[in-house]
Amino acid sequence: MNNPCRTQEYLFFSVSVTLFGFDFKQDEVNPRLQCLQPYPFEKMASLLEGIVPPADKAAIALSIGEPCHAAPKLAFEAMTASLSRLAHYPATRGDITLRETIANWLNQRFGLTDQPIDPQSQVLPVNGTREALFAIAQCVIDPSNNAKVLTANPFYQIYEGAALLAGAKPVYLNPAPGKLIPDFECISDALWQDCQLLYICSPNNPTGSCIDLATLQKLIEKAQRFNFVIASDECYSEIYFDEDCPPPGLLQAAQAIGLKNFRNCLVFHSLSKRSNLPGLRSGFVAGDGEIMKAFFQYRTYHGCAMPPVTQATSIAAWQDEEHVKANRQLYREKFSAVLNILKPVMSVSLPDAGFYLWPELALEANMDDKLFAQRLYREENIKVVPGSYLSREVNGCNPGHNRIRMALVAKQQECTEAAKRIRNFIVKLQQEGLWKN
Repeated sequence: MNNPCRTQEYLFFSVSVTLFGFDFKQDEVNPRLQCLQPYPFEKMASLLEGIVPPADKAAIALSIGEPCHAAPKLAFEAMTASLSRLAHYPATRGDITLRETIANWLNQRFGLTDQPIDPQSQVLPVNGTREALFAIAQCVIDPSNNAKVLTANPFYQIYEGAALLAGAKPVYLNPAPGKLIPDFECISDALWQDCQLLYICSPNNPTGSCIDLATLQKLIEKAQRFNFVIASDECYSEIYFDEDCPPPGLLQAAQAIGLKNFRNCLVFHSLSKRSNLPGLRSGFVAGDGEIMKAFFQYRTYHGCAMPPVTQATSIAAWQDEEHVKANRQLYREKFSAVLNILKPVMSVSLPDAGFYLWPELALEANMDDKLFAQRLYREENIKVVPGSYLSREVNGCNPGHNRIRMALVAKQQECTEAAKRIRNFIVKLQQEGLWKN
């Protein structure tokens, strides 16, 4: 019973119900479900259960990365104008105009002039990157062949769940010393040989770090040599702080080394963060045409074609950059204000990109990131995610331990108010001897 998966197995197999007159036992469903861990927000609900925050302080949630800036007016106009299309079934491939718009955006954003994306064979619209990041593992993994899926640690938990349900073993890559990106140099050839899928997230959730072009090129060369797929989650790529230095992308790196047809390379993009349209559930996958052919076949059975109204709205959003630039400016102002408040009391810095802060907590031994989050909620009515909930322990180290994730997605006034309360809370911890000065 010390094995957490075995403990879950005991609970899992002990439940049965009667439904519609049939005796239904949970041991009749996919046994791989047993090894899924609770989602971070489920853990947070348990952590904060029963706590009553102060009523005189308005609740501020820095926990969920749901963009709160206004969606662009052009999206509403396009949606309204396309309502008559609800009378038609959508095609799994999506409308050619949408795929051409996506290809044009990719080619322009990442400078794909030598090897432009082909909208006919190298683009598929998806209902948000989350479902596609999960589904791609089910499409490309052969579980009979000692399959391993590599991911950064900390990581977006969808990658882990996708690996487990595809019958693969997730392998968590801790950061390189002094850095926030994985230590790719320490991976052995034997592990690369077993790797069937590498998830990278750049800009990263939760660290905000970006993988540089040279490292992306090295990873692509490994993928060619050992024949594994790189799934690059780039959904935060359009939130950055220097207009002259946008984060590089995987396809950009592939073109730079002359890789034809983007073999083994897939990128995942979304309108959720770029255009403040998380409820639209609109994104795309692009890259290797052979993998895209298989993924298209998978999706025809999966039954997840993008609705026509969503496609029309997406076309309008991908065609416009002005609202994206305005969105970046709002984040610049917000990060500047919050960091000015927090830096005097906390080890925190501007991320490479994205909308998360990933500060390190200077806590004494009798307190950790979970207790910090509990007390912050109890005393200041602010929710943050304990960093250890976003990571796994590897070789005795959980890289999220004594860190927290703060999503600066709310309006600036709300974020600055949260920062002031956090600063005051840390001062209180200092006075109690729980925060190292």
